[in-house]
Amino acid sequence: MMFPQFGATAESLSKASTAVFRIGTDAHLYDDPEDVNIAPLLDSKFDSEKCEALKRLLALIAQGFDVSNFFPQVVKNVASQSLEVKKLVYLYLLHYAEKRPNEVLLSINYFQKDLGDTNPLVRAWALRAMAGIRLHVIAPLALVAVQKCARDPSVYVRKCAANALPKLHDLRMEEHASAIEEIVGLLLNDHSPGVVGAAASAFTSVCPNNFSLIGRNYRRLCEILPDVEEWGQIILIGILLRYVIAKHGLVKESVMFSLSSKDVGNLEEDESHITSKEDSSYAIDKTVSELAKMIFQCYIEGPDEYLSRSSSSKMVAPKLDASQYTSCSNDVVKILLQSTSPLLWSNNSAVVLAAASVHWIMASKEHIKRIVKPLLFVLRSSSASRYVVLCNIQVFAKAMPSLFAPHYQDFFICSSDSYQIKALKLDILSSIATDTSMSFIYKEFQDYIRDPNRRFAADTVAAIGLCAQRLPNTAALCLEGLLTLVRQEFFCGEIRSLDGEEGVLIQAIISIKLIINIEPSTYEKVIIQLLRSLDKIKVPAARAMIIWMLGKYCSLGEIVPRMLSTVLKYLAQCFTSEALEAKLQILNTTAKILLCIKGEDILTVRKIWSYVIELAECDLNYDIRDRSRFLKKILSSYMECHHGEEANSESEENKQSCILAECIFGETKALRVPSEPIDYRFYLPGSLSQLVFHAAPGYEPLPKPCSLPYTNLDQYDGAPKSDSDEEDTDTSGPLDEESASDYSSEQSITASGNISGSGESVSGNEAEDNADPLIQISDTGDACENQNVGATSGTEAFQDLMSTKSLESWLDEPTRSSKGSEIEQSRVRRSSARITIGNIGSRVKPKCYTLLDPANGNGLKVNYSFSSDTSTISSHLVCLEVLFENCSLEPMLDIVLIDEDYSKSSDSTDQISSPTENTLKFHVDKPALVSMEEIPSLEPGQTANQMLLVRFHHHLLPLKLALFCNDKKFTVKLKPDIGYFVKPLAIGIEDFRDKESHLPGMFEYVRSCTFTDHILEVNKGSNSLTEDKFLVICETLALKMLSNANLSLVSVDMPVATNLDDASGLCLRFSCEILSNSMPCLITVTVEGKCCDPLIVSIKVNCEETVFGLNFLNRVVNFLVEPSVTHL
Repeated sequence: MMFPQFGATAESLSKASTAVFRIGTDAHLYDDPEDVNIAPLLDSKFDSEKCEALKRLLALIAQGFDVSNFFPQVVKNVASQSLEVKKLVYLYLLHYAEKRPNEVLLSINYFQKDLGDTNPLVRAWALRAMAGIRLHVIAPLALVAVQKCARDPSVYVRKCAANALPKLHDLRMEEHASAIEEIVGLLLNDHSPGVVGAAASAFTSVCPNNFSLIGRNYRRLCEILPDVEEWGQIILIGILLRYVIAKHGLVKESVMFSLSSKDVGNLEEDESHITSKEDSSYAIDKTVSELAKMIFQCYIEGPDEYLSRSSSSKMVAPKLDASQYTSCSNDVVKILLQSTSPLLWSNNSAVVLAAASVHWIMASKEHIKRIVKPLLFVLRSSSASRYVVLCNIQVFAKAMPSLFAPHYQDFFICSSDSYQIKALKLDILSSIATDTSMSFIYKEFQDYIRDPNRRFAADTVAAIGLCAQRLPNTAALCLEGLLTLVRQEFFCGEIRSLDGEEGVLIQAIISIKLIINIEPSTYEKVIIQLLRSLDKIKVPAARAMIIWMLGKYCSLGEIVPRMLSTVLKYLAQCFTSEALEAKLQILNTTAKILLCIKGEDILTVRKIWSYVIELAECDLNYDIRDRSRFLKKILSSYMECHHGEEANSESEENKQSCILAECIFGETKALRVPSEPIDYRFYLPGSLSQLVFHAAPGYEPLPKPCSLPYTNLDQYDGAPKSDSDEEDTDTSGPLDEESASDYSSEQSITASGNISGSGESVSGNEAEDNADPLIQISDTGDACENQNVGATSGTEAFQDLMSTKSLESWLDEPTRSSKGSEIEQSRVRRSSARITIGNIGSRVKPKCYTLLDPANGNGLKVNYSFSSDTSTISSHLVCLEVLFENCSLEPMLDIVLIDEDYSKSSDSTDQISSPTENTLKFHVDKPALVSMEEIPSLEPGQTANQMLLVRFHHHLLPLKLALFCNDKKFTVKLKPDIGYFVKPLAIGIEDFRDKESHLPGMFEYVRSCTFTDHILEVNKGSNSLTEDKFLVICETLALKMLSNANLSLVSVDMPVATNLDDASGLCLRFSCEILSNSMPCLITVTVEGKCCDPLIVSIKVNCEETVFGLNFLNRVVNFLVEPSVTHL
């Protein structure tokens, strides 16, 4: 060590360098993520500390820890203004959404608020979070969010909307399937290539067979295809290809048709389409034609069709008539081929394969060659995708060898190639070799045989045999090389201990056997050479094949028959030392020779046969013993029949044995075995199934040609669009100024509620946030109406009045479907009569609440009730009537009620005595109270009324007030009532139904409850008429509704039926407007049950403000269930 005083070692230097590289990163979070108390950091007021805590939580999640106990504290931070904090919170919520559904639903308000944020990143994050929460409860809200974001002016937000559609589809929302498909069609018509790519992915997941969406946008999709992102191009290419085939069929001039034209009954092709001048060196034999035909069948048939066809004995392929074919001059096909041609030179190898598959299936034979050079370029440039490309080239080369034949050098083996790559290249070389190129390929094969990988060397020997089979003119060259390989001293002798050498020799013998089988008469000398090498070759499998060839060709030529006795003597001498497979072949070969030998050697062969049978009967292996007994029995009967021994005793059993021996060992004609099995399964080029050789999950074959019916939507898929079509496309685009204005409409303030019941509250954005929540935006048909409503609203809006208790109560009872309620109401309307209740307004008595009781207020009693009056100062103010009563025996002085927070910031109470709007301006982010006039004195028993104006802003938490009396301060809490955050809306029944028709679906909320207040009134008089019972029920319901909410009674429909005691069908309608934005809120109350029994009341609320409507519905249900209070 040069400087031992520093004590530096290799280990310490390594740790120091690692620490340096970790500087500025978050890697330290994974070292000990629990070393810091996370809970205080989550409650910190600094965003940096919140980010640190959230990162540590995500680090714990990544390491498999359960940190769901921090959920309430994390949810509070969803309203943070920091983009980094908000993004981390979204990631956390998505992970635990299914485990903590109720808590996640509390943050839906903030997601909706963020969907109206001015920052497109925030809108996109909010949409991703809503779509990623896989809960059926919020799926309809997420669908509305996607509908809005599909028209967002930001490309990134629209792309996120497209990516959210498959997630909604996975929730099995069958009732909204048409709406989802409509959004897919809208996004496919987008002007941004990024959005189109994401929409194509959504199309394959949501509605892969709804080609009408493609037909109306076909030309534009083809034009935008080169600009779509790479992975979107792959999906879009597949969609366009399937559409063209389903709509117009296959191309008549394509290679698929030309190679299989002999089996298409109604179509005729000249032989020049199959074998051109450039392919003159090829003999496109029956095997290649059958292979091409099989590829053609597998592309268009599904797994079930393939299994049924492969299991049948005839294996008849489906035939296509002329109507299922089109020409390459078709404009639709031309556009597809032209748009995919530039993609053949894409940087992404998967895009190149996808484009090549289109040309392979749809291009004519003259133009299909354009796929060759791009595929070879990918093969040379991309090592990662080399195997995939070679698998597809292998299929192309087998079906059309001339395509890659001039480029055989590109498939020569490299030393760095893996074994799988080498095997594919060998197969391709054996498929594309020609008479002219075989000499060069053969030299390469000779080098490959010397490769250290002996498995690869054996494959090379097999490839030489395949080339000799395909090209008879080169068989002599290949055979000479194989014989030289067999004669090598390296293979002669004992090689069992050498790894892989046996396989090379065995494969060489197999290749020689296949070559001899082509024309046995010309290869007699080859058989003789193999027989002479038996003494040197010691590999059992190789010896067994040579012995088999001796029996197969025992009568071939003149020399081989004369060698039989000599060879059999040698084999009999070696029988006991042979391996199992060699012994079996010796027995079979001796039997064959015994049946066909003639002349002087018959006796010698018989003696050898008897000797071998005796050895076999005493062998230790039971297979050898069984084979010997079987052969001895058959051949003994055969010899008796043919040599006249004991002819008189010939029996029927001997005749049968003779016939059996002739069938087994008699001479048969050599059968040419095809090199490719006819039941081989092929898959579409570029698919995963093509690599794994089975139908991978999600694989779909090509649609049936011309299976898509003609529709008007598809009439311009290949022809130029008319002006009207272009106008429709422009007006439907999401970048219009009208749609963009939806994101900058009227200002609103979003939700904050009580989270986790701990008394902590989560506040939303500041009041100056000018983004509309998503739910305020309606369909395009109501755009004008929505804009008019938005224009009349103030600069600040009331919204998101959801508390933990009310939301949980809403979740506990699922809502009814709107469809069922509509059917029920339509039935009621057909059997009802409309009545009018007189002076109902004068009988309404608002409910009173206690603000301060005398026991706590030193004798001062303060009650309050919500008033139906509206403020003239601001539309956001709620009017309350406050009653002060002196219950003591002494007078009370200087009584005033003010906002407690404002009193702390004021120097004295004198500064707030004037009733102005300064209080409103001071409280920008908190509930405000317009200061009331001071009551100078209140004598014992005296009362005083005051009108109080309160602004609860955007939450339902109690408003803390300070009550001063006799220089004493009393802290009181003013509880809000959502029933008075509205004002009456006086409309007729026709206007009511018109507004109701514009608020269907997601703007409609239904709940049921039990109503019992009418029972006491109905049972008061036993002689009352049934009609009076109906009227009592109507009055009781109306008074209960009007006494607890600031509503306007629109109509009362009474049932007209034969059963006079049945109140089913009674319907009351109420209307109101939200104070903050003047949006209508419609309430329909429907009754079911007997007049004297508890009634089942169904309450339906139609409101464009989703959160407000749900809370208002819950409030109505709660006060209808409450027992009535008798008013004195």
